[in-house]
Amino acid sequence: MNRLPNRPQANLLFRASICTAALAMTFAATSVARAEAADPMLDAMKAELQREQQLLLLPGMQRPYFIEYRMDELVNYEAVANYGALTREEQNHQRIVRVTVRIGDFAADSSSSRGDGNVQLAPEDNDPAALRYALWTATDEAYKVALRAYATKQANLKRFESGATADDFSPAKPVTKIEPTVSLDLDREEWKHRIIEASGLYASDPLVKKDEANVQYSTASVRGIAVNRYLINTEGTVVRHGYTGYSASVSVGGQAEDGMRLGRDNGSTAVLAKDLESAVAFHKRMIDDLRSYEELRKAPIVDADDYHGAVLFSGDASADVMSKLFLPNIEADRPDVGTTARTQGAYTSSLRARVLPDFMSVKDNPLMKSFDGHTLTGSYDVDDEGVPAESIDVVLSGKLLNYAIGREPVKDFPDSNGHGRAGLGQPAHSRSAVAIFKSSEPLSDAAMKAKLSELAKKQGSDAYVVETLSGELVPRLLYRVHADGTRELVRGASFDELDLRSLRSDIVAAGDHAYLSNTIAPIPQTVIAPSLLFGDIAVKRATEEQQKLPYYAPPAE
Repeated sequence: MNRLPNRPQANLLFRASICTAALAMTFAATSVARAEAADPMLDAMKAELQREQQLLLLPGMQRPYFIEYRMDELVNYEAVANYGALTREEQNHQRIVRVTVRIGDFAADSSSSRGDGNVQLAPEDNDPAALRYALWTATDEAYKVALRAYATKQANLKRFESGATADDFSPAKPVTKIEPTVSLDLDREEWKHRIIEASGLYASDPLVKKDEANVQYSTASVRGIAVNRYLINTEGTVVRHGYTGYSASVSVGGQAEDGMRLGRDNGSTAVLAKDLESAVAFHKRMIDDLRSYEELRKAPIVDADDYHGAVLFSGDASADVMSKLFLPNIEADRPDVGTTARTQGAYTSSLRARVLPDFMSVKDNPLMKSFDGHTLTGSYDVDDEGVPAESIDVVLSGKLLNYAIGREPVKDFPDSNGHGRAGLGQPAHSRSAVAIFKSSEPLSDAAMKAKLSELAKKQGSDAYVVETLSGELVPRLLYRVHADGTRELVRGASFDELDLRSLRSDIVAAGDHAYLSNTIAPIPQTVIAPSLLFGDIAVKRATEEQQKLPYYAPPAE
C-alpha cells in the first residue's frame, strides 16, 4: 500500500518544490535577459521604438496607436551544376527592416488589405547606430503614409451604407520569446560534388542511353537558407526566432520526337541539412528521373476523346491539389472595403457548410514539430505578428469550422489564432502552417487500387492514376490503368473540372498512408495528405504547341 509522507516531510517537500520552481523561473528570466542584452540589434530596435513613441507626432495630426518593427536577417546559399560542371555558386547576406505604423484605433485604422508600412535595408554588421538610423527613416515614412491612408480610407468609407464586418486589427497580449539565432550548416564541398556528379549522369551512367534520351538540359542544385527574425511592438512584444531550410533538386528534360516539351523535376526539402537525402539516394533520384524522362518521350499521347471517370491521386499529387485549391481559401484575408463578405476566398460563405467529403477532416497545427521522423518546415511557436501559435480544427467531418487567422480579424472571428505569417520583408497575412488532412475511413493502398478498378468496371472504361503534378496541377506522370490492372504511361494530358466542387463532391476514398510535403518559400509550410480517389474527373488532351526539335545532334563527349 502506498504511504503518504508525514506532515513535516510533506511541508519540507512542498517548500523544496516551491524553491525549485522559483529558481527555474529566475533562471529562465535571467537567460532571456542575457540573450536580449547580448544582442545589440535587439537593443537598438527597442531603444529606437521607445524614442519614436515619444516623438512621432506631427502637429495637428494623430499619434500612432500601434508601431511594429520587424527585422529579417537572411543568409542564403545556392550552388547549381549543369551537364556535369558547376555553373553557379553564390551566398548573400541581407538584413531588411519593415516598419508598420497604424493610425486610428483597433476598430478602424489606416491599414489596407495590401499591407502597410515601409521597408528599408538594414546594416549587415552589428552597428546599432546604423540600424537605428534605418529604423528612423522607415518609421518617418511609414507614419506619413499611414496619415494619408487613414484620411483616404475614412473618406472612402462614407460612400457605403454598411460598415465593416470586423475590426481592422485585433489586440494581443505581449509576448517575450528569445530563441537562439540560427545559421547555415551545410557541407558545401560534399554537396557541390554531389550536384556536379548528378548533373553529368545523363552522359556517364551506363543505365542511361544518351542517344535515346535526347536530354536537352540536365541540372542539379542545392540551396540553404537561414532566417533570423526580430520582432518588437508598442504592446511590449519582444520576439527573436529563426528557421533554416535546405533543398536539393534535380531537373532533366527536353522534347519528344513530335516536339512536345517534357521534363522531370523533383528533390528533397528539410529543416536541417543532415536530413536531406543521402548521396546514394540523390544519385538514384537523378537516374530514376533520366529513365522516367526517356519513358515519357516514348509514351503515347493521351486519347483525343475526353475521359470522364475515376482518377487516383497519389499522396504527392494530393498534397499539391490541396495546397493549390483548398488552403488559399481557408486563409482568412480581409475582404474589400464596402463588401459584406467574410473573407476574400471562395469559402467566404461556407462556414459550417460541407467543403470536403464527410469522412475528411483537416487540422492546422503549427505546434506540431515532426511527423514520421521528419522535422516540419511549417512549425513554429510564435507567429510573425507575435501571437502564440494555436492548433485549429479547420474541417471536421467535411464541414468548414475555422480559418487560419492573423491579427486582421474577419466576421465571426475577432481574434488571431496565431496564423499571421510573413515573407521576407513582406507584411503579415493569414496563412496555413502545418495542414494535416485525414480520413475517418482510410483505405490501404491495395484497397484504393481495388476501389479504382471497381469504379472503372462500373463506368466501362480504363481509369487513370496520377503520380506527380506540376505547380499548375498539370499531370507530369499519368498512367492509364487497363481492365487487367496493367498500367501504361501517357503524356500530353490536362485535368478539367478539378476544382473546389470536385473536392466537395467527387472524392470517394482516401488512403491510410500520409505523404509529407515540406516547402520553404515564400514562407515555410507543411502539408500532410493521403492519396485521394476522385470518382469523376475529366482528363483531356492538352493544347500546347509542339516546338521544332534541334536541327542537329548535341556535341560529342
